[in-house]
Order: sequence, then structure tokens, then C-alpha cells
Amino acid sequence: MILVRHGQTEWNRVERFRGRADVPLNQVGLTQANATGQRVASEWQPAAIYAGPLSRTIQTAEAIGFCCSLPVQVEPRLIDINYGEWQGLTPGEVRERWTETLSAWYDTPHVARIPNGETLDELHVRAMSAVNDLVARHLDQTIVLVSHTVVNRIVLLGVLGLRNERFWRLRQDTCAINVFEVENGVFTLVTMNDTCHLRAIHEG
Repeated sequence: MILVRHGQTEWNRVERFRGRADVPLNQVGLTQANATGQRVASEWQPAAIYAGPLSRTIQTAEAIGFCCSLPVQVEPRLIDINYGEWQGLTPGEVRERWTETLSAWYDTPHVARIPNGETLDELHVRAMSAVNDLVARHLDQTIVLVSHTVVNRIVLLGVLGLRNERFWRLRQDTCAINVFEVENGVFTLVTMNDTCHLRAIHEG
């Protein structure tokens, strides 16, 4: 399983709560996605590519699919967290209205309840159900999943058998590659938050 975070968007760059807002990749993000596609095609031979339904994940997956000569299949359960009333706001704007809830999000994310949003436990159920279904569909095959920082962190915690309270202890940079194997229902993490394929972009 090759788990990829989407490329950079303007809302990543200025730090807004993105969630279900359909924010496309910016130029840096498109360049990152192309580099990611080349990296995946050079190291693996995936049998399928799945992406969440928002444009930033679709665009990233399409760049990978172009390099691997594969179509992108949409998996709705890989959509970003529902940020409810926080969507589109900066952390500073959220702090003005929901000071205690925002503090909980950063200090105890596993119990934080975003107004009209989704909890990490709820996200865990849908994200891991998608992973397990796709594992069963592609036994003995390599597949690519393209999703979001929050979803990827929750999946990686699930892979490692860690609780959601460790959410902030994992990093997921834009277009990071994570690799894990599954054998008889047992997960093994191989690499996490690998961005060496983006070095020339960042240095440039």
C-alpha cells in the first residue's frame, strides 16, 4: 500500500482549515504531484490508484496515474475530515470564537469535537474500512491511495496500532509517500513521510 498526501494548495501555504472545501493544487503542488508520479512509477508497479473525491487528491492521483498508465478510481471514504464550522478559517480566526475547542484540538485531538464536524474516531472508522476493503480487493498487489494529512495520519496510527491521541506525533508533508505492507490482516510500516523525490523542488 502506497499512501500519498496530495500536493500543496494555497490553503496549505497560508494554513486554513481545508476539510471538504474543494481547493485545487497550486503550481508548486502540481510540480510536486508530477515528481511523485515519476517516483512511484520508477519504484513500484501499482495495479490500481484510488483517491479521495476532492480536486487536490484527484489532481495528485492523476499525475501518478499518468506516469503509471493507470486510471484514477475515486474512493469517497478517503475524503478529508469534515471541519464543520471551522472550514475555510485560519487557526487565529477559529481561536477568536472557539478558544477552548481549538486548544482541545491541539492538546487532546482524540476527544476534540469540532462544531458540526467530524471526530477522529469517526474518521478512523471510515478510513480504515476503506483500507481494509481495498486490501481485500487487491490481494498480492500494490496499490496507491491518495488522501489528506488528517486521513493519512489516522491510517498510519491504525497501521501502527496506536491510539488517535498520538495524532500530532506523526508528520505528513505535501506529496509525502508512506508505504506499508499487509499480510494476513497484519500491517507492517515500511516508510513514512518520505519526500526525497521533492528535494530538487524545495531546493529550487
